[in-house]
Amino acid sequence: MNLGFFIILGSQFLSALADNALFIAAIALLKVQHAPEWHLSMLLWSFTTSYVILAPFAGSFADSMHKGRAMMICNGIKLAGCLGMLVGAPPIIAYAVVGFGAAAYSPAKYGIITEYLPHEKLVAANGWLEGATVCAIIFGTLLGGFLCGERINTLLDLYQLRRWISAPEFAIFGIVLLYILAGWLNLYIPKLNVRLKALHLKPMHLAREFWWCVRRLWRDPQGGLSLGVTTLFWGAGATMRLVVINWAIIWLAYSMEQATRLVAIVAFGVAFGAVLAGRWISLKKAFSVLPAGIAMGFAIIGMLFIHETWIAAVMMFIVGALSGFFVVPLNAMLQHRGYLLMGAGHSIAVQNFNENIGILVMVGAHALLVKYFSSPVEPGSPLSVMKQFAAHGMPPMTYIIIGFGLLVALTMIYITMRYRRGTKLGVMHD
Repeated sequence: MNLGFFIILGSQFLSALADNALFIAAIALLKVQHAPEWHLSMLLWSFTTSYVILAPFAGSFADSMHKGRAMMICNGIKLAGCLGMLVGAPPIIAYAVVGFGAAAYSPAKYGIITEYLPHEKLVAANGWLEGATVCAIIFGTLLGGFLCGERINTLLDLYQLRRWISAPEFAIFGIVLLYILAGWLNLYIPKLNVRLKALHLKPMHLAREFWWCVRRLWRDPQGGLSLGVTTLFWGAGATMRLVVINWAIIWLAYSMEQATRLVAIVAFGVAFGAVLAGRWISLKKAFSVLPAGIAMGFAIIGMLFIHETWIAAVMMFIVGALSGFFVVPLNAMLQHRGYLLMGAGHSIAVQNFNENIGILVMVGAHALLVKYFSSPVEPGSPLSVMKQFAAHGMPPMTYIIIGFGLLVALTMIYITMRYRRGTKLGVMHD
């Protein structure tokens, strides 16, 4: 990997670091403003929804100009949302603007990797990129918590600044500087000699073009399987945060702070698995990692047999490592196939569209299950028997973990069988 790649990687890390720190700062700002509790949930929902709504347009935008310029424009949009919070805009609306910038940023950041590097280096590049993204999630969360924490409050009190600025506002000001630094790095991203596509401004034309891309990628034997795996991974990954926190609090009697540490351990495992995949798995062998996805599903069910803290930490690391190991090569395969079929920006937009629908569906399903189990039920209900077991010492969370683990394992078994059948029929060609 050369200097140009690491400039791209550094820019992505700083932008993602700011995104995750801003999420914590926005939550703290809502609490300072005494906003209703449902506003906290709407932050992530509004951010994710931007990816789904803008998917038909984000790919065309990224492919219409040099990717470095597109990334700089998107960082400017994120910066505008961040500044909006400082000047009094509702945090949900301002964070949705940040999501708007992130949705357009994603096709550019992944697309330039596909354009910049030869296909044999895509798995290694994705290992670096996913590792940097996971690190940005971890350190961004820690940074946001620190900037909104008691030490900053004490510092503001010491200099009698609390009347002018709260700790969340101070944090947001610091995050503004991160976005500016990321934008500055965008200036040094190499301009590539690639064919740019004209940007059509007619929404119906873009929608039809995007839908054609969706169908083309799903119908491609290798692209469709890769897209199915990555959609499952990101939907399951978002749900996994909720499952791990609830499991740690109920099953292991952890505090919220201890439970979030387990989530961080999962993230470290993902980074470790991503690095291993980048080191040992080539693009031609991308589908050889499918069994790791099956193992991850059964490892999730294994959470129910753990009662020791150190074993829980080891298990969370293994779950994360398995997920990082199997998703990185398939993500690289998906980028490679998408680039060949429709262009880098369009393929990443299709990927984002499907993956974020997966997040919305699986997180929503998890919320409905939790609500259903916690509410009264009629005796004839299909889940009434489960509730009777729950009343005799088997928590409803048990069924959620078993169902979640089986969903991941069985889906990965189906995808593996489909791949092997396609290989025998000779349709899994490059």
